Amino acid sequence: MTSEQTCTPSVDIVLQSRASVACQSPPYLVSMSLNVQQRCPSLLNGRYRPKRLDPCEMTVTPKRPRLSEPAPDSRSNLSSTGLPSPLAPGGDCTSNLQGPTALGTYLLLPLAGRENVFQALHLHTGTEMLCKVFNIKHYQDKIKPYLQLPPHRNISRIVEVILGDQKAYVFFEKVWGDMHSYVKSCKKLTEEESARLFHQIVSAVAHCHQRGIVVGDLKLRKFVFCDEQRTHVRLENLEDTHIMKGEDDSLSDKHGCPAYVSPEILNTTGSYSGKSADVWSLGVMLYTLLVGRYPFHDSDPSTLFTKIRRGQYCIPDEISPKAKCLIRSLLRKDPSERLTASEILLHQWFHAVLEPGYLDKEIKNCDQTVPDIQIDDFDMSCFFC
Repeated sequence: MTSEQTCTPSVDIVLQSRASVACQSPPYLVSMSLNVQQRCPSLLNGRYRPKRLDPCEMTVTPKRPRLSEPAPDSRSNLSSTGLPSPLAPGGDCTSNLQGPTALGTYLLLPLAGRENVFQALHLHTGTEMLCKVFNIKHYQDKIKPYLQLPPHRNISRIVEVILGDQKAYVFFEKVWGDMHSYVKSCKKLTEEESARLFHQIVSAVAHCHQRGIVVGDLKLRKFVFCDEQRTHVRLENLEDTHIMKGEDDSLSDKHGCPAYVSPEILNTTGSYSGKSADVWSLGVMLYTLLVGRYPFHDSDPSTLFTKIRRGQYCIPDEISPKAKCLIRSLLRKDPSERLTASEILLHQWFHAVLEPGYLDKEIKNCDQTVPDIQIDDFDMSCFFC
């Protein structure tokens, strides 16, 4: 992808004079109990006991300690436990943080590129993690999707929560860079590597959809690598997701990255299907993995939106027929004609590209519930072009 194609942080797409109303999540978790730990059974019940931060435990350290060299695009900005002067009571100091900061047993290191996200080092064990900092008044709403979803190997999990007077510090496992930066550095991926990574991406989205969560603003940058070999990816950001009530997935939110936005979001003044919009974004992601550029791209936003509304794009000849078929099954102007996330996992492209037994291994390792689809009654014609 060229520099002009880089997806900038999400923007509000306003097509009318009045702003669209975002879906509001209901109030959640008035009281807490139990410590947040990875794969903790009580976490699934939405109950945990976050640690309270003693103001005297937070200090700013004068020197940056050495960590193992992080990936250039790894996402983190945290604080840690240090030795010099403690902060004044009530002063959670992560805003305008210039150097390493001590937070309890962690050292938080600010990294360029993301606000309120830090690289964290556990001072006792040397474990590196990712820390996100939220306003104490809103952090429960931000982490609610993580607590609602059952564990899944392709979705990030909360490891620990530490509460200050004004900030909440939420810790996740270490990441090794995001998908957007990886594809940009590789120009494009082979079909086999694309299939491996895309299957994990879709598996995470399908897991969310099956539990009544629309990801929204779905893009490659939201998926990060869990290993240095860049073979295992996770959905890293659930803070902007929409939790649905019942089967209705209607949304009116126009917030999103322009390159990934679906035609119905641009064309409609009312609501649209959030899950179908996620599937369109998955189509953009697959195209980008295989081709190395967005299917719809232009430096002028109005021209870009015109191309998206028309839904016209070209797939290079070197892309295999089954891959072309899958792309066309996702990038359909009519949302009702797109495959669902669960149906994408059944597409023959994965079976044709990946070695025998790979998908069975993925399903076995994954905590995802098998989609409730009756194969005998299911119309398989949608998988063939």
